Amino acid sequence: MKKKKPISRPENMRRIKSKDTSIEVMLRKELWKRGFRYRKNPKDVFGKPDIVFKGKKVAIFADSEFWHGKYLTEGKYIPKTNTEYWIKKITRNIERDKEVVKYLESQGWTVLRFWEKDIRKNIERCINTIEQAL
Repeated sequence: MKKKKPISRPENMRRIKSKDTSIEVMLRKELWKRGFRYRKNPKDVFGKPDIVFKGKKVAIFADSEFWHGKYLTEGKYIPKTNTEYWIKKITRNIERDKEVVKYLESQGWTVLRFWEKDIRKNIERCINTIEQAL
């Protein structure tokens, strides 16, 4: 039997999705189950939030700790290869997140951001926070 060749880091990173991630799907399923209707990743809302309630002007982002910089700011995990590139990339992601929140809030939106770990460990609390915002 042939051994599979390990996937390179660039190939692995290319496979990571930007939409319909498992944490987004978890949130959406729970919201749908509770009777909430929403839009997902609308192009006409700045920053393309993961979940949007247009009428209520509520934008929700489900952020992974790696891509959105929680690990970087806490010093928990920084890739050991091509470190300079990853620090620059993730730092820019953090800046972009702040720009998106600032802009949406200036337009009267309520912006909610949830870390992946919080969604996975306590989805009930996340949904309750969304309900209160609505």
